[in-house]
Amino acid sequence: MRRPLGVAIVGCGFIGQKRAKILSGCHLVACVDQVEEKATALAAQYSNCVALTDALEAINRADVDIVIIATLHSTLAEIALNAVKAGKHVLIEKPGARRAAELESIIAAARKTGSLVRIGFNHRYHRTFQKARELIDQGKLGELMFIRARYGHGGRVGYDKEWRAQPALSGGGELIDQGVHLIDLARWFLGDFTEIDGFAHTYYWDMPVDDNGFLILKTQKKQVAFLHASCTEWKNLFSFEIYGRNGKIDINGLGGSYGIEKIIFYKMSPEMGPPETFMWEYPMVDNSWATEMAEFLEDIRLKRPPAAGIHDAYAALQVVEKIYGMSNL
Repeated sequence: MRRPLGVAIVGCGFIGQKRAKILSGCHLVACVDQVEEKATALAAQYSNCVALTDALEAINRADVDIVIIATLHSTLAEIALNAVKAGKHVLIEKPGARRAAELESIIAAARKTGSLVRIGFNHRYHRTFQKARELIDQGKLGELMFIRARYGHGGRVGYDKEWRAQPALSGGGELIDQGVHLIDLARWFLGDFTEIDGFAHTYYWDMPVDDNGFLILKTQKKQVAFLHASCTEWKNLFSFEIYGRNGKIDINGLGGSYGIEKIIFYKMSPEMGPPETFMWEYPMVDNSWATEMAEFLEDIRLKRPPAAGIHDAYAALQVVEKIYGMSNL
Protein backbone atom coordinates (compact mmCIF):
# COMPACT_ATOMS: atom_id res chain seq x y z
CA MET A 1 0.00 0.00 0.00
CA ARG A 2 1.41 3.37 -1.04
CA ARG A 3 2.04 5.87 1.76
CA PRO A 4 0.00 9.10 1.87
CA LEU A 5 1.67 12.07 0.19
CA GLY A 6 3.90 13.93 2.61
CA VAL A 7 3.45 17.69 3.00
CA ALA A 8 5.75 20.38 4.32
CA ILE A 9 4.25 23.76 5.22
CA VAL A 10 6.65 26.69 5.10
CA GLY A 11 5.24 29.63 7.02
CA CYS A 12 3.22 28.76 10.11
CA GLY A 13 1.18 31.93 10.51
CA PHE A 14 -2.58 32.25 10.00
CA ILE A 15 -2.61 30.96 6.41
CA GLY A 16 -0.17 28.13 7.11
CA GLN A 17 -2.35 26.99 9.99
CA LYS A 18 -5.40 27.19 7.75
CA ARG A 19 -3.68 25.05 5.12
CA ALA A 20 -2.68 22.44 7.70
CA LYS A 21 -6.34 21.82 8.60
CA ILE A 22 -7.43 20.77 5.11
CA LEU A 23 -4.79 18.17 4.18
CA SER A 24 -7.24 15.29 3.89
CA GLY A 25 -5.52 12.24 2.43
CA CYS A 26 -2.05 13.65 3.10
CA HIS A 27 0.37 13.53 5.99
CA LEU A 28 1.86 16.74 7.37
CA VAL A 29 5.46 15.76 8.03
CA ALA A 30 7.19 19.12 8.53
CA CYS A 31 6.29 22.62 9.70
CA VAL A 32 8.80 25.37 8.94
CA ASP A 33 8.99 28.89 10.27
CA GLN A 34 11.83 31.29 11.05
CA VAL A 35 10.16 31.75 14.43
CA GLU A 36 10.79 28.35 15.97
CA GLU A 37 7.91 28.67 18.43
CA LYS A 38 5.40 28.99 15.56
CA ALA A 39 6.70 25.88 13.83
CA THR A 40 6.73 23.94 17.09
CA ALA A 41 3.18 24.97 18.01
CA LEU A 42 1.77 23.87 14.64
CA ALA A 43 3.77 20.64 14.41
CA ALA A 44 2.66 19.62 17.90
CA GLN A 45 -0.92 19.34 16.64
CA TYR A 46 -0.05 16.55 14.19
CA SER A 47 1.44 13.11 14.75
CA ASN A 48 4.97 12.39 13.51
CA CYS A 49 5.42 15.99 12.36
CA VAL A 50 8.72 17.81 12.91
CA ALA A 51 9.27 21.52 13.51
CA LEU A 52 12.07 23.17 11.54
CA THR A 53 13.43 26.66 10.90
CA ASP A 54 15.19 25.86 7.60
CA ALA A 55 12.97 25.48 4.52
CA LEU A 56 15.67 23.61 2.58
CA GLU A 57 15.89 20.98 5.29
CA ALA A 58 12.18 20.27 4.86
CA ILE A 59 12.30 20.43 1.06
CA ASN A 60 15.10 17.87 0.90
CA ARG A 61 13.35 15.30 3.06
CA ALA A 62 12.57 12.09 1.19
CA ASP A 63 9.11 11.89 2.76
CA VAL A 64 8.05 15.33 1.48
CA ASP A 65 6.14 15.25 -1.82
CA ILE A 66 4.31 18.58 -1.62
CA VAL A 67 5.54 21.93 -0.32
CA ILE A 68 2.98 24.58 0.68
CA ILE A 69 4.52 28.04 0.90
CA ALA A 70 2.71 30.60 3.06
CA THR A 71 5.44 33.11 3.78
CA LEU A 72 5.86 36.83 3.12
CA HIS A 73 5.69 37.75 -0.57
CA SER A 74 9.43 38.44 -0.60
CA THR A 75 10.35 34.80 -0.03
CA LEU A 76 7.59 32.96 -1.91
CA ALA A 77 9.50 32.60 -5.19
CA GLU A 78 12.87 31.70 -3.69
CA ILE A 79 11.43 28.87 -1.60
CA ALA A 80 9.27 27.67 -4.49
CA LEU A 81 12.27 27.53 -6.82
CA ASN A 82 14.20 25.36 -4.36
CA ALA A 83 11.21 23.06 -3.97
CA VAL A 84 10.68 22.69 -7.73
CA LYS A 85 14.39 22.03 -8.32
CA ALA A 86 14.10 19.25 -5.76
CA GLY A 87 11.23 17.73 -7.76
CA LYS A 88 8.49 18.58 -5.26
CA HIS A 89 4.99 19.67 -6.17
CA VAL A 90 4.29 23.16 -4.86
CA LEU A 91 1.34 25.26 -3.76
CA ILE A 92 2.39 28.91 -3.49
CA GLU A 93 0.08 31.33 -1.75
CA LYS A 94 -1.08 34.23 -3.89
CA PRO A 95 0.29 36.43 -5.38
CA GLY A 96 3.08 33.89 -5.97
CA ALA A 97 5.84 36.53 -5.95
CA ARG A 98 6.40 40.29 -5.78
CA ARG A 99 6.96 40.60 -9.53
CA ALA A 100 6.21 38.42 -12.54
CA ALA A 101 9.92 38.05 -13.36
CA GLU A 102 10.47 36.23 -10.06
CA LEU A 103 8.33 33.38 -11.41
CA GLU A 104 10.27 32.84 -14.63
CA SER A 105 12.99 30.64 -13.12
CA ILE A 106 10.31 28.54 -11.40
CA ILE A 107 8.48 28.02 -14.70
CA ALA A 108 11.74 26.91 -16.35
CA ALA A 109 12.67 24.58 -13.49
CA ALA A 110 9.22 22.98 -13.43
CA ARG A 111 9.55 22.11 -17.12
CA LYS A 112 12.72 20.18 -16.31
CA THR A 113 11.59 18.36 -13.17
CA GLY A 114 7.91 17.84 -13.97
CA SER A 115 6.86 19.45 -10.71
CA LEU A 116 3.33 20.81 -10.64
CA VAL A 117 2.91 24.34 -9.32
CA ARG A 118 -0.43 25.66 -8.10
CA ILE A 119 -1.11 29.22 -6.93
CA GLY A 120 -3.44 29.77 -3.97
CA PHE A 121 -6.23 31.52 -5.84
CA ASN A 122 -8.77 29.88 -3.55
CA HIS A 123 -11.54 32.35 -4.42
CA ARG A 124 -12.17 30.33 -7.59
CA TYR A 125 -13.31 27.50 -5.30
CA HIS A 126 -15.91 29.36 -3.26
CA ARG A 127 -19.30 27.77 -3.80
CA THR A 128 -20.65 30.93 -5.43
CA PHE A 129 -17.88 31.00 -8.02
CA GLN A 130 -18.18 27.31 -8.73
CA LYS A 131 -21.89 27.91 -9.35
CA ALA A 132 -21.12 30.91 -11.56
CA ARG A 133 -18.66 28.84 -13.58
CA GLU A 134 -21.31 26.14 -14.02
CA LEU A 135 -23.94 28.62 -15.22
CA ILE A 136 -21.56 30.30 -17.67
CA ASP A 137 -20.25 26.99 -19.02
CA GLN A 138 -23.87 25.97 -19.62
CA GLY A 139 -24.32 29.09 -21.74
CA LYS A 140 -26.89 30.65 -19.42
CA LEU A 141 -25.43 34.15 -19.78
CA GLY A 142 -24.64 33.92 -23.47
CA GLU A 143 -21.62 35.87 -24.67
CA LEU A 144 -19.97 37.69 -21.76
CA MET A 145 -19.74 41.48 -22.03
CA PHE A 146 -18.15 42.88 -18.88
CA ILE A 147 -17.40 42.37 -15.18
CA ARG A 148 -17.75 44.86 -12.34
CA ALA A 149 -16.16 43.92 -9.02
CA ARG A 150 -15.21 45.40 -5.66
CA TYR A 151 -13.21 43.87 -2.81
CA GLY A 152 -12.40 45.81 0.32
CA HIS A 153 -11.69 45.92 4.02
CA GLY A 154 -10.79 48.64 6.48
CA GLY A 155 -7.47 47.49 7.86
CA ARG A 156 -6.84 47.65 11.62
CA VAL A 157 -4.90 49.72 14.10
CA GLY A 158 -1.22 49.57 13.12
CA TYR A 159 -1.97 48.25 9.62
CA ASP A 160 0.46 50.74 8.12
CA LYS A 161 3.27 49.30 10.27
CA GLU A 162 2.80 45.67 9.22
CA TRP A 163 4.90 43.82 6.63
CA ARG A 164 2.26 44.44 3.96
CA ALA A 165 3.14 48.14 4.15
CA GLN A 166 6.81 47.49 3.38
CA PRO A 167 7.40 47.34 -0.40
CA ALA A 168 10.54 45.19 -0.10
CA LEU A 169 8.51 42.50 1.68
CA SER A 170 5.12 42.82 0.02
CA GLY A 171 5.86 44.11 -3.48
CA GLY A 172 3.01 46.59 -3.13
CA GLY A 173 -0.17 47.32 -1.26
CA GLU A 174 -3.84 46.49 -1.65
CA LEU A 175 -3.62 45.85 -5.38
CA ILE A 176 -1.10 43.03 -5.00
CA ASP A 177 -2.80 41.75 -1.85
CA GLN A 178 -6.54 41.42 -2.47
CA GLY A 179 -6.52 42.93 -5.95
CA VAL A 180 -4.84 39.89 -7.49
CA HIS A 181 -7.88 37.81 -6.54
CA LEU A 182 -10.12 40.13 -8.56
CA ILE A 183 -7.70 40.09 -11.50
CA ASP A 184 -7.47 36.30 -11.45
CA LEU A 185 -11.23 35.84 -11.25
CA ALA A 186 -11.79 38.31 -14.09
CA ARG A 187 -9.22 36.46 -16.26
CA TRP A 188 -10.84 33.14 -15.35
CA PHE A 189 -14.11 34.30 -16.93
CA LEU A 190 -12.99 36.69 -19.68
CA GLY A 191 -9.53 35.45 -20.66
CA ASP A 192 -6.32 37.42 -21.16
CA PHE A 193 -6.34 41.20 -21.03
CA THR A 194 -4.66 43.01 -23.90
CA GLU A 195 -5.34 46.56 -22.68
CA ILE A 196 -4.54 47.57 -19.10
CA ASP A 197 -5.41 50.89 -17.53
CA GLY A 198 -5.88 52.08 -13.99
CA PHE A 199 -4.53 53.87 -10.98
CA ALA A 200 -3.21 52.87 -7.55
CA HIS A 201 -2.88 55.41 -4.77
CA THR A 202 -2.55 55.86 -1.00
CA TYR A 203 -5.43 57.93 0.34
CA TYR A 204 -5.55 57.19 4.04
CA TRP A 205 -2.90 54.89 5.46
CA ASP A 206 0.53 56.35 6.24
CA MET A 207 2.53 53.86 4.18
CA PRO A 208 4.59 53.79 0.96
CA VAL A 209 2.25 51.31 -0.75
CA ASP A 210 -1.23 51.73 -2.21
CA ASP A 211 -4.41 51.43 -0.18
CA ASN A 212 -6.67 51.57 -3.26
CA GLY A 213 -6.36 50.19 -6.78
CA PHE A 214 -8.71 50.98 -9.67
CA LEU A 215 -8.50 48.96 -12.90
CA ILE A 216 -10.09 48.92 -16.33
CA LEU A 217 -8.94 45.80 -18.19
CA LYS A 218 -9.95 44.90 -21.74
CA THR A 219 -9.69 41.67 -23.70
CA GLN A 220 -9.01 41.55 -27.42
CA LYS A 221 -12.79 41.37 -27.96
CA LYS A 222 -13.25 44.54 -25.83
CA GLN A 223 -14.80 42.69 -22.93
CA VAL A 224 -14.09 44.82 -19.87
CA ALA A 225 -13.29 44.15 -16.21
CA PHE A 226 -13.85 47.20 -14.00
CA LEU A 227 -12.21 46.35 -10.66
CA HIS A 228 -11.63 48.16 -7.37
CA ALA A 229 -9.57 46.79 -4.45
CA SER A 230 -9.50 48.84 -1.25
CA CYS A 231 -8.33 48.80 2.36
CA THR A 232 -10.30 51.97 3.15
CA GLU A 233 -13.64 50.18 2.79
CA TRP A 234 -14.28 50.31 6.58
CA LYS A 235 -17.06 47.71 6.30
CA ASN A 236 -15.75 44.53 4.65
CA LEU A 237 -17.19 44.09 1.17
CA PHE A 238 -17.07 41.59 -1.67
CA SER A 239 -19.12 42.15 -4.80
CA PHE A 240 -18.60 40.51 -8.20
CA GLU A 241 -21.01 41.02 -11.11
CA ILE A 242 -20.77 39.23 -14.45
CA TYR A 243 -22.81 40.55 -17.38
CA GLY A 244 -23.72 38.56 -20.46
CA ARG A 245 -26.01 39.19 -23.40
CA ASN A 246 -28.65 36.89 -21.88
CA GLY A 247 -28.40 37.74 -18.21
CA LYS A 248 -26.38 38.72 -15.19
CA ILE A 249 -24.72 37.00 -12.24
CA ASP A 250 -24.40 38.92 -8.98
CA ILE A 251 -22.11 37.43 -6.30
CA ASN A 252 -21.89 38.92 -2.82
CA GLY A 253 -20.09 37.90 0.36
CA LEU A 254 -17.29 35.49 1.17
CA GLY A 255 -18.58 34.32 4.54
CA GLY A 256 -17.51 35.65 7.92
CA SER A 257 -17.23 39.44 8.15
CA TYR A 258 -17.85 39.71 4.39
CA GLY A 259 -21.36 38.34 4.80
CA ILE A 260 -23.08 35.15 3.69
CA GLU A 261 -22.04 33.90 0.27
CA LYS A 262 -24.86 34.55 -2.15
CA ILE A 263 -25.23 34.30 -5.93
CA ILE A 264 -28.17 35.62 -7.92
CA PHE A 265 -28.76 34.79 -11.58
CA TYR A 266 -30.93 37.26 -13.47
CA LYS A 267 -32.18 35.60 -16.66
CA MET A 268 -33.31 37.95 -19.42
CA SER A 269 -36.51 37.03 -21.24
CA PRO A 270 -36.91 37.50 -25.02
CA GLU A 271 -39.33 40.38 -24.39
CA MET A 272 -36.86 41.86 -21.87
CA GLY A 273 -38.50 43.63 -18.93
CA PRO A 274 -37.99 42.32 -15.36
CA PRO A 275 -35.71 39.24 -15.49
CA GLU A 276 -36.48 35.82 -14.06
CA THR A 277 -34.48 35.53 -10.82
CA PHE A 278 -32.71 32.53 -9.28
CA MET A 279 -30.80 32.75 -5.99
CA TRP A 280 -28.50 30.42 -4.06
CA GLU A 281 -27.14 31.13 -0.57
CA TYR A 282 -24.32 29.28 1.18
CA PRO A 283 -24.42 30.04 4.91
CA MET A 284 -22.18 27.09 5.74
CA VAL A 285 -18.45 27.19 6.49
CA ASP A 286 -16.20 28.21 3.58
CA ASN A 287 -14.86 25.06 1.91
CA SER A 288 -12.81 26.76 -0.83
CA TRP A 289 -9.45 25.90 0.74
CA ALA A 290 -10.32 22.21 1.07
CA THR A 291 -11.81 22.04 -2.45
CA GLU A 292 -8.71 23.70 -3.89
CA MET A 293 -6.39 21.26 -2.12
CA ALA A 294 -8.45 18.26 -3.18
CA GLU A 295 -8.16 19.39 -6.79
CA PHE A 296 -4.40 19.80 -6.43
CA LEU A 297 -4.11 16.22 -5.17
CA GLU A 298 -6.12 15.12 -8.20
CA ASP A 299 -3.78 17.17 -10.43
CA ILE A 300 -0.86 15.27 -8.96
CA ARG A 301 -2.56 11.89 -9.35
CA LEU A 302 -3.47 12.59 -12.97
CA LYS A 303 -0.24 14.49 -13.73
CA ARG A 304 -2.28 17.36 -15.17
CA PRO A 305 -1.45 21.10 -15.05
CA PRO A 306 -3.30 22.87 -12.21
CA ALA A 307 -6.24 25.02 -13.28
CA ALA A 308 -4.93 27.91 -11.17
CA GLY A 309 -1.29 27.65 -12.10
CA ILE A 310 1.87 29.68 -12.16
CA HIS A 311 1.04 31.21 -15.55
CA ASP A 312 -2.12 32.68 -14.01
CA ALA A 313 -0.04 34.30 -11.28
CA TYR A 314 2.39 35.58 -13.91
CA ALA A 315 -0.44 37.21 -15.88
CA ALA A 316 -2.02 38.75 -12.76
CA LEU A 317 1.31 40.19 -11.61
CA GLN A 318 1.92 41.68 -15.04
CA VAL A 319 -1.34 43.62 -14.63
CA VAL A 320 -0.34 44.75 -11.13
CA GLU A 321 3.07 45.91 -12.36
CA LYS A 322 1.55 47.85 -15.24
CA ILE A 323 -0.77 49.72 -12.88
CA TYR A 324 2.05 50.42 -10.42
CA GLY A 325 4.18 51.72 -13.26
CA MET A 326 1.41 54.04 -14.40
CA SER A 327 0.94 55.25 -10.81
CA ASN A 328 4.67 55.76 -10.05
CA LEU A 329 4.56 53.19 -7.26
